[in-house]
Amino acid sequence: MDYADIAGALAARGLQARGGFHPQDADAVPEVRAGAAARTVVLIGNAGGAAWQAFDVARTPGADPLDRWARAQVQPLAARLGARDVYPGERPFLPFQRWARLAEDVHTSPLGLLIHPQYGLWHAYRGALLLAEPIAVPERGNRPSPCDSCPRKPCLAACPVGSFVNGRFDSDSCHGYLRTAPGADCLDAGCQARNACPVGLAHRYGPDQIRFHMRAFHDERPSTGG
Repeated sequence: MDYADIAGALAARGLQARGGFHPQDADAVPEVRAGAAARTVVLIGNAGGAAWQAFDVARTPGADPLDRWARAQVQPLAARLGARDVYPGERPFLPFQRWARLAEDVHTSPLGLLIHPQYGLWHAYRGALLLAEPIAVPERGNRPSPCDSCPRKPCLAACPVGSFVNGRFDSDSCHGYLRTAPGADCLDAGCQARNACPVGLAHRYGPDQIRFHMRAFHDERPSTGG
């Protein structure tokens, strides 16, 4: 299978091929299997609501439903290719943000999230295929970060508790606010800082998808009282 075949197989499962690269030693890409170095990495993810529609139809009860669904789509393809499938949530954590910057023209936003010139902040990476064979992958784009031409940067002023300061995310203040009555608005309508970004609005997640991600994010942090 070439890159186009892989992209088509992923699209049939509700996911996207998000570019690829040919790794160097510094990229910290693990072996495909013992003695077989990875020669190609293909990133897998989603943009907008396409993956959500496929997931929402097929989701099953239990913990981490979106991660389990993504694995169920990717693992059969990896087996067909003789590839290794890896995921952002696995330990030890792999440098997916670094890989994404090698595969696509994404950039680190002031919120710490990767911003895409077309999709804005409304995209994610769900996994990667590590191939022992070198295959041709699309050239990485060279579009600049949309943040560079955004003088106001409304994202930084939108958080009601100022959780994004000095290039860092104060997760304690964010989670604390989400436990308050006013914080219910963020849980239902999404992170106000993310919503304030003017890039990629056509790809903004729908209400159900936003609520799912916000509640999953909040549930990661147990309440310590107060």
